Amino acid sequence: MTDAARPPFPPFTRETAIEKVRLAEDGWNSRDPEKVALAYTVDSRWRNRAEFATGRAEIVAFLTRKWARELDYRLIKELWAFDGNRIAVRFAYESHDDSGNWFRSYGNENWEFDDNGLMRLRYACINDLPIEESERLYHWPLGRRPDDHPGLSDLGL
Repeated sequence: MTDAARPPFPPFTRETAIEKVRLAEDGWNSRDPEKVALAYTVDSRWRNRAEFATGRAEIVAFLTRKWARELDYRLIKELWAFDGNRIAVRFAYESHDDSGNWFRSYGNENWEFDDNGLMRLRYACINDLPIEESERLYHWPLGRRPDDHPGLSDLGL
């Protein structure tokens, strides 16, 4: 894995923070653990629910497990706040388990970036809401959310 710089770089403006959030959303919607891990420093530290990960290898392992059980995963992230090299995000994603039970998972993330635009800290709090398949709001083909698809606020989430 590489340590290539990942623009936009801190300190963030509103526009560059929004861009950073969308790039993160796009990466996660790829469901490619190796690709996603490149957005983090080699020694990045995470808290995701009650799980802790340090470094890209643990991030790849975590994401591999995640997307093996959260099927048809689709995510929307939205900027909440930013300051300097930090961004706060709210998000919601939809997925189902291998029994066909659908969930909408809501959460907040706090991010801190290094000077090269790589995320060195990620703290996520997430709650899962069981939903019926008929209650799903995310219907785009797997992969990147289309630019014309509503965001969280537009969907009333």
